[in-house]
Amino acid sequence: MKSLNIVSVQDAVKEIKSNQRVFVQGAAMTPNVLVDALCQRYSDLKNVEIIQIHTEGKALYTEPPYQDSFKTNSCFVGGNVRKAVNSDYGAYIPIFLSDIHLLFRRNILPLDFAFIQVSPPDKHGYCSLGVSVDITLPAIQNAKKVIAQINPNVPRTHGDGIIHISQIDAAIEIDQPIHSAHLSEPTEIEKQIGKHVAELVEDGATLQMGIGGIPNVVLNNLTNHKRLGIHTEMFSDGILPLIEKGVITGEEKQVKTGKLVTCFAVGSPKLYDFVDDNPLVHFKEAAYTNDTAIIRRNPKVTAINSAIEIDLTGQVCADTIGKIQYSGVGGQMDFIRGAALSEGGKAIIAMPSVTKNGVSKIVPYLKEGAGVTTTRAHVHYIATEYGVVDLFGKNLKQRAKALISISHPDHREELSKQAFERLNA
Repeated sequence: MKSLNIVSVQDAVKEIKSNQRVFVQGAAMTPNVLVDALCQRYSDLKNVEIIQIHTEGKALYTEPPYQDSFKTNSCFVGGNVRKAVNSDYGAYIPIFLSDIHLLFRRNILPLDFAFIQVSPPDKHGYCSLGVSVDITLPAIQNAKKVIAQINPNVPRTHGDGIIHISQIDAAIEIDQPIHSAHLSEPTEIEKQIGKHVAELVEDGATLQMGIGGIPNVVLNNLTNHKRLGIHTEMFSDGILPLIEKGVITGEEKQVKTGKLVTCFAVGSPKLYDFVDDNPLVHFKEAAYTNDTAIIRRNPKVTAINSAIEIDLTGQVCADTIGKIQYSGVGGQMDFIRGAALSEGGKAIIAMPSVTKNGVSKIVPYLKEGAGVTTTRAHVHYIATEYGVVDLFGKNLKQRAKALISISHPDHREELSKQAFERLNA
């Protein structure tokens, strides 16, 4: 059996040349040691493209003096690359999470190198991609060369996220915790929204939800539910109490009955300990977890997503603040559509009625330059701290009135005036 080619970090990145494209694994598994070592070669390199979704830690390639040698091409935007993506040093690709694999498999964006972080190999020579399989699996399958960080702190996860040492061209060894995220205390507004959304969840539902205050409050309110399942693009610590209490069993799921299905996870060391060598959890690539045809096969799919603003006709903007690219399309539409097509499914957008500065998030018109993440033809349930409305089947005038009813009271009069001017509502 081929042995791992263990090298120094400098040797691991020495083959990258100018004008090449490097994929970087994301979320909790971001291989920062390799990325930082590559950045130290900035004086030797020009026009090296970094392609990624959300990564954790410092993205040195977006900062001076490195940014003159690297450019960021991101399929999702996190805080560490937001400034670069909205400047001359980076760019954003609007694309569904379920479609990113096609960029690699169809050679639309050929990959010269893939930087990944994996567990040490088992006795058969297989390493685990840990808690970020998502678009990493197709990336390593199509990259010309794969460079790995071998880290004993990476959980060995079940599913499709495995790579044999014969596929790794060079590796470095490190021993440090992977990135973690801890639950923050929810606000009173988030608690109220969470209660409203939890009331929509039926026994036997299959859940999709992300990270953050609202999803966690929803989960906190599901302790008396029964036979819930998980088929999602990501999860965090909020599911752990429900598993311990026997609320999440997955017994009514049609796809991978009894299994928790995801493509990545971000949370605390407790969460990583839970998924480590746990056959209950299946990590799949995003092309699987976010495939609408697969999602819809599960019963009562309840998809809970968020928004930055929603106009009075139901257009949802979840990835831009006006002309500023804030995050990305991600998997919202994948699950909104999958839930809508599921038998008894519910597609939910949940958000506070106003920003932290008191600006209404329900607006007459989306800001100039704003992207439409979920179209008004796809939107169903909208939840704020003031209640829930279902826009499906409602005409534009009815939608405006429904949305105004769950807007902040301070803005209802002005929204009503705007609804009359725009829609005669």
